[in-house]
Amino acid sequence: MSEQVAPPPTPDAAQPGIQAPPPVEQPAKKSGGKKALGIVGAIVAFLVIAGLKLGVASAIGNFFDTDATADAKAGDCIAELPEVTGAEQERVDGAKVVECTATDAAFAVVGRVDGQTEAQAREGTACDQFFKEGEEGYIFSSIEPGKTGYVLCLTKKA
Repeated sequence: MSEQVAPPPTPDAAQPGIQAPPPVEQPAKKSGGKKALGIVGAIVAFLVIAGLKLGVASAIGNFFDTDATADAKAGDCIAELPEVTGAEQERVDGAKVVECTATDAAFAVVGRVDGQTEAQAREGTACDQFFKEGEEGYIFSSIEPGKTGYVLCLTKKA
């Protein structure tokens, strides 16, 4: 004769008509990959919206090119600059090339001289060849200290 061993009855099983509640399932945890994908998706969505709102070309251009007059040439126009009298020099931030038909176009570029030092720009003779006799001219320069840069020769826009 063989013996069978059975576990002792549980207290709930001993009472007829009472059933044990089903085990509670733990919610599945998100994997690290899904969280990272969600974060990357949110960043991409933000960049797309910002790009559409600000203009992708403008945003990229402004980020990489802080000198808005770097490509200015004769025939371009420059937006209003602070009024400077005599031989004074004044630091200007925010100078930019604009369409010559724009309402803020105040100066016409009549010449450009590259490879100028700060001393040469202060001298002010680089633009003499571009100004007509009796014409009031202005010089705009973009030169880092100790390096060379460019000089724009400007006249008031007619």
